[in-house]
Amino acid sequence: MGAQNGKDLLIKLDLTGDKQFGTIAGLRATRISFNAESVDVTSLESQGGWRELLAGAGVKTASISGSGVFRDADTDERARQIFFDGEIPDFQVVIPGFGIVEGPFQVTALEYAGNHNGEATYEMAMASAGALSFTAL
Repeated sequence: MGAQNGKDLLIKLDLTGDKQFGTIAGLRATRISFNAESVDVTSLESQGGWRELLAGAGVKTASISGSGVFRDADTDERARQIFFDGEIPDFQVVIPGFGIVEGPFQVTALEYAGNHNGEATYEMAMASAGALSFTAL
């Protein structure tokens, strides 16, 4: 995979519950990270005292975050609704030149900030809340 444009890494949310995804308005910086918990099965019989891990075990998680300029668009309103109603809708993350990750996420943080001589900004954080799918581009 060659160099990609950062603005093409998109976070989208299901606006209506029927898989109609819209890019979250105003985002300038986006990030997705994947984690897998390891399960240590090391014992006295482990060769040379080296740690052994159990394949396929442990909890897998993904987290999404983004920050940008507050625009009060439909997607901003939907993100607020999701947070305050405690919903867990589907999100999509489009990773340029790689693929699309889709699945349920919970909005775990929503922050707004602003200076008197600058624009209003916001930050969002989401945590995976179920199985995710991956579609290669």
